[in-house]
Amino acid sequence: MDPATASTTSKPFILDGGLATELEERGFQLQGDPLWSAKILYTDPKAIKDVHYRFLQCGSDVITTATYQASIEGFTKHLGLKPEEAEQLLMSGVQIAKETATDFTSSCTTADRKVPLVAGSVGPYGAFLHDGSEYTGVYESWMSVEELKDWHRPQVRCLVAAGADLIAMETIPSLKEAEALVELLKEFPDAKAWLSFSCRDSLSISDGNKFSKAVEVASKSTQLVAVGVNCSPPALVKPLLESAKSQKAASMSWVVYPNSGEGWDPSTGWKIEKRVPFTELSIEWKEQGALWIGGCCRIGPADIMELRSRLI
Repeated sequence: MDPATASTTSKPFILDGGLATELEERGFQLQGDPLWSAKILYTDPKAIKDVHYRFLQCGSDVITTATYQASIEGFTKHLGLKPEEAEQLLMSGVQIAKETATDFTSSCTTADRKVPLVAGSVGPYGAFLHDGSEYTGVYESWMSVEELKDWHRPQVRCLVAAGADLIAMETIPSLKEAEALVELLKEFPDAKAWLSFSCRDSLSISDGNKFSKAVEVASKSTQLVAVGVNCSPPALVKPLLESAKSQKAASMSWVVYPNSGEGWDPSTGWKIEKRVPFTELSIEWKEQGALWIGGCCRIGPADIMELRSRLI
């Protein structure tokens, strides 16, 4: 399936869930690590492949690479790699996902399954800072659009060169960073992407700007197949999409993959709380025109299996 023609299909693409969540379920200690799940690309790449495969088994049509917190600077700083080694490690995130998709396709006997797509994850600059600012965007006050483009360029270049089907520019907290990414994407004219924001309430992205304004920025791009929300509470999704429906370009779909709705503390991690009925709400998102639907942190393979059963 070509992501560029995805809007012509009536069935949604089922995304995966929290890759790091599933790694932690399998015993990996990621909390507090500045590279988060990206470190496992270096220490145990087979574990990444196993998690990708599990999500595919449970119904994901799209798997997202373990590169959200990956960067050339981060890999050189925290793993002691040379820049060219860091580039190869980042590209391996795509290669592992593509290999997994190929393996799954060759063994899948279900007729209604799409050929899986690989989305190359690009997290915000705040994910590299590892200080919680990916949910505030505070760094935009001292960084220009050009500086943000310069930061993201090596990561996007590696993901495109490695053959990602599309780029997932995700958990973006600020309008300025969104503008930088939309501009940067033009440097890779054959690439397709989605752009999704972390949001602090039912009308605003994390930096306080209106979600409708962010969607307006995204809609200027001819390379984005979707714009939307991720790693935000499920209950915010419906009002956010409603608030910006007139700003979204007709050629663009919504992408939605919230977290579980539980609280997050930067020092201690996720608070285990009563969860919002994520899959029940997904019916409303589909009715609002969301074509790319999945989960983020604290959403596991079992949740994706239930999501698929409700939407497909």
